[in-house]
Amino acid sequence: MGHDPPHRPSGHAPPDPHHAHDHHDHSHEHGAGHTHDDVAGHAHDHGHSHSPPASHALGPLGRGEGKGKTLFLDAFSGIAGDMTIAALVDLGVPFAVLENAFEELPLSGYHAHLGHVHRSGIVATTFDVHLDGKQPERTYGWIDRMLGESGLSERTKLLACRIFRKLGEAEANVHKMPLEEVHFHEVGAVDAILDIVGAAAAIEWIGAQVVATPLPMGKGFVNARHGTLPLPAPAVVDCLRGVPTYAVALDAELVTPTGAAIVASVAERFERWPSFAPERVGWGGGQRELPDRPNLLRAVLGAAAPEPANETHVIVEANVDDMTGELAGHAVNALLAAGALDAWATPIVMKKGRPALTLAALGPSERADDLARAVLRETSSIGVRILPIRRIERPRHMAEVSTPYGAIPVKISTGPYGPAVVKPEFDACARAAETHHVTVREVIAAALEAAKTLPSE
Repeated sequence: MGHDPPHRPSGHAPPDPHHAHDHHDHSHEHGAGHTHDDVAGHAHDHGHSHSPPASHALGPLGRGEGKGKTLFLDAFSGIAGDMTIAALVDLGVPFAVLENAFEELPLSGYHAHLGHVHRSGIVATTFDVHLDGKQPERTYGWIDRMLGESGLSERTKLLACRIFRKLGEAEANVHKMPLEEVHFHEVGAVDAILDIVGAAAAIEWIGAQVVATPLPMGKGFVNARHGTLPLPAPAVVDCLRGVPTYAVALDAELVTPTGAAIVASVAERFERWPSFAPERVGWGGGQRELPDRPNLLRAVLGAAAPEPANETHVIVEANVDDMTGELAGHAVNALLAAGALDAWATPIVMKKGRPALTLAALGPSERADDLARAVLRETSSIGVRILPIRRIERPRHMAEVSTPYGAIPVKISTGPYGPAVVKPEFDACARAAETHHVTVREVIAAALEAAKTLPSE
């Protein structure tokens, strides 16, 4: 699927291997070199793009039209940078949004254009970049500074830098080298920059919460600039830390480094299909014909579905008047082990002034019997109350921020409920505080300050 293209000789002397390493330029057969019906006849303009008229039946998406909605990336055949852009344009993002973003970059000697391809009767949009001549090889450090100094909108700039950092860190981890020195060869640099900036600009334009499917992992090997690599590629696996994946019996690269970096950076969660009402659909296509599935990425924009009327959770509770504090603590742990999402003991006064505790647990409806058994097993109560309830949750996702005490994971809770709630992971803060001989409060404060630079959802 990958848009990261095969190696093309640059005409430049190779970089000093002691100072820099090349970004993998895999021969990404899955999406690279799309078959376009409109390739012929394009002038090779420097830094220009060519876009056919918008064909979405609902017309183009307006800026922020996805606010409060869900943008679902259905990656049943994997994901790559070019296919992400193609699917979002097909969804309705005006190609001019991407063109304007590209114009803010100090790049030339390329032209980008849209086309279309047929897969299983579906007509999908494609996106491709062609170089008109040789390009210099660029390091991650140069690209990061270039993005930071560009005229991109602040949100697009922050998101593009975040995606590129994930890609750069993955390559740095694979090659055990400093991040600033990771090298992107002539083709890979231009392609990756445009794919990432274009995806960031399109996602900012839509303004929706992004959800994606778990990602399929192909098998086999791929030829890279410095040798043969196993699939999934090492940089892909590094980018997808914490992202759910599954194996498919297909000798193909289904997820590319650029695609992995994009989806891992923008998706708030990963699930097979979200609970929402689809409103419009876009298709992004790749070149390679896959033997068991259409080589497509589906982008779906939809509104949140109404909460189901039926209760989703239960509270199981019992009043106990002969339980010591130690037994209460043990019972709370037993309830958590039985599947409770939370458990607690509350002091109460029963009839005739007897002091007692209410032992309670919150859990999914399907765990009600398990929780009831745990209460009856661990206490002297002869009965329990099961109260059906409905729970509404804030969407949550994890991010990682850089602090003077190292990288700290933070949990970010969003949704249409006011400002996002940001909470650094306490255990990570405690470990960092011990390592750097500072208080946990200082680490938490640094993580919260660093989290202010994350793109707002």
